[in-house]
Amino acid sequence: MEIKYTAQGLLIYLTMGTYLLALFVTLLQYRKTGRFLYTLGFAIAVCSLAYRWSHVRHIPMQNLFEVFLCLGVIIYPVTLFCTRILNVRSDSIDTLIGAVVLFPAGFVFSAEPQQLPPALQSWLFAPHVSVYMLSYIFMAKATFFALTQLSAQTPDNNQKLLNLELSTYRMVCAGFPLLTLGLILGSYWGQFAWGDYWGWDPKELWSLASWLVYVGYFHFRGMFGRKYSRLNSTWVIAGMVFILITLLWVNLSKFFQGLHSYALVALAFLP
Repeated sequence: MEIKYTAQGLLIYLTMGTYLLALFVTLLQYRKTGRFLYTLGFAIAVCSLAYRWSHVRHIPMQNLFEVFLCLGVIIYPVTLFCTRILNVRSDSIDTLIGAVVLFPAGFVFSAEPQQLPPALQSWLFAPHVSVYMLSYIFMAKATFFALTQLSAQTPDNNQKLLNLELSTYRMVCAGFPLLTLGLILGSYWGQFAWGDYWGWDPKELWSLASWLVYVGYFHFRGMFGRKYSRLNSTWVIAGMVFILITLLWVNLSKFFQGLHSYALVALAFLP
């Protein structure tokens, strides 16, 4: 772990600090102040992303540093969507997610700019990565609700648990089409980049595995409804575990080197 004594690092730390302050203020029931700080944190995050974009001269989604930087920006629009469209309010959870996803960018991965590899010089680069990042944020929010439900010491038919289960379901419903679109765009892009829609690359396989876990969740919930609400939440948490494997372990582990190994250029502090 290493602190970044740069303008980019300062912007990341300011965003993280503002998100955490918004969380603290919200927990103290000062919700309007919390929302203002959350919005301020988002504005700083946008400045941080714009700074990176100007610095590297391409859309900053190339490696894990830039992916986590983007996730710290995306969380705010997802919050607005969930509040206004899905009728799910979770400002305190979202500010925590925002700080958590920025931690790897601030302390783990290198911000050293890299040349964009030929495989990423495609119009499909931005939409493919963007829809995946949006889906990951929705699934992360769903996971927090699922964990809250599992940690509650109340009967399965308790109304609060049922509300948490419903909120989890709504967010998975929002994230799953994006996860599916990311898989389709990646396959289409593979035809242009490597001459085949499917290359049995480790990243492709784990992305498919993540998708299949959520298919299993919908199937299970469709069969039993909300009768086994805790098992529904367990499915969602399992899906997030597979996403983390896809995003991190597949990129970082020497066991899964493949066509997507260009994400490793961000690893400055690993042996």
